[in-house]
Amino acid sequence: MGTQPTVAVVGAGAAGLATLKALADAGVPAICFEATDQIGGLWVYGSPGSPAYRTLHLNTSRGRTQFADHPMPDDWPDYPDHTRIAGYLSAYADRFGLRGAVRLRHTVERVTRRADGTWTVQASGPDGTVGVTVDAVVVANGHNRVPKPPSPAYPGTCTADQLHSHDYRRPEQLAGRRVLVVGGGNSAMDIAVDASYAADRTLLSLRRGVWVVPKYLLGRPSDTLNGALARRLPWRLRQRISEAMLATTLGAPTRYGLPAPAHGFLQDHPTLSDGLLSRLTHGDIEARPGIAGFDGRWVEFTDGRRDEVDLVVWCTGYRVEIPFLDPELLGDGAEALPLYRHVFHTDAPGLMFVGLMQSTGAAFPLVEAQARLVAAHLAGRYALPDPAAQRAACRAELRAATTRWGQRRPAMRVDFDAYLAQLGRELTAGARRARAGARS
Repeated sequence: MGTQPTVAVVGAGAAGLATLKALADAGVPAICFEATDQIGGLWVYGSPGSPAYRTLHLNTSRGRTQFADHPMPDDWPDYPDHTRIAGYLSAYADRFGLRGAVRLRHTVERVTRRADGTWTVQASGPDGTVGVTVDAVVVANGHNRVPKPPSPAYPGTCTADQLHSHDYRRPEQLAGRRVLVVGGGNSAMDIAVDASYAADRTLLSLRRGVWVVPKYLLGRPSDTLNGALARRLPWRLRQRISEAMLATTLGAPTRYGLPAPAHGFLQDHPTLSDGLLSRLTHGDIEARPGIAGFDGRWVEFTDGRRDEVDLVVWCTGYRVEIPFLDPELLGDGAEALPLYRHVFHTDAPGLMFVGLMQSTGAAFPLVEAQARLVAAHLAGRYALPDPAAQRAACRAELRAATTRWGQRRPAMRVDFDAYLAQLGRELTAGARRARAGARS
């Protein structure tokens, strides 16, 4: 690279690339370690560790997903597929000259804080172990890599084939089988719809209700409507308006055989699907409540019904694991890590995270804004508040998030529009702190 890197970035998916771009804009030299042989992260279909499947498309609209610095083409569909998004990230890297900073096929094994406040990063690559000492580390390798089985495990023994959504690739895996899909997220709905065309029979089991949102409402991508409201209204009022709109256009989830949502709209990650409700109303997907237990190939549900299945597809999410960090830096675990503005480690200066969050909307604009905050800080143009103020802000945000989202990863939850606005304000406030510190 010609200049000794002062920052190590872990991961070259959307978060890592946005970080490299922001650092380059700020004149901060960086090196990036990527475990696979391509940039693009989870969007690279067929890449080791990627959960992408053949029918995967964006679940947020193009206009609300694109980077501000790199708009998606106007002639693209509103919801592009994974091939387009992988190509988009590749073009982003080319446009801003990011590839030279990326070391492909280098898996970070250990990140260690040194006594002088610098960091040592060790990565294993094709030619052995590589080590660098840097002033800062940005963890940007995502959190959809380690499949999470159902917990606690269901009673009985299941002798049907089992598959986690992480390992699902194409509808042919479901063909001619009696398939049970378990889960209520976007992947579960996509896989259930795929199964409804390929499998002999498709069951969808939801332990708790979710709000299923079509990708279009009133002739527009549905997330653009909520975005327009977010600029004017608090989330509680948006919730009532959105619930009324869904009730008017779709009716209650229970009319489709789905359980009633236990939480209000905007109090969990939205589930978007155009195909699910149609396939349910045509009988091509049969809704079931939660699982009570297994008896060989037979599944008993909490309403007493029993069905024989050949394949169970677990769409039960992922564990957040960062194995290369010292457990002392993770406290109660990565899911509960208190990070100032979801970016800065409050007890380890120089350790930052981009993308360790769950948004009500798209991720790309948020990681772009987080990356700008990181770059401004490392360039000396953004100053953090004192540690006590950082921790107080984390506690206040956790209380508010717990009130809204309950115990479902509250430390990671962000409201897309509110958080994007907050990061803009934070950048301005930190710049004022930096100027004040320079004058004192």
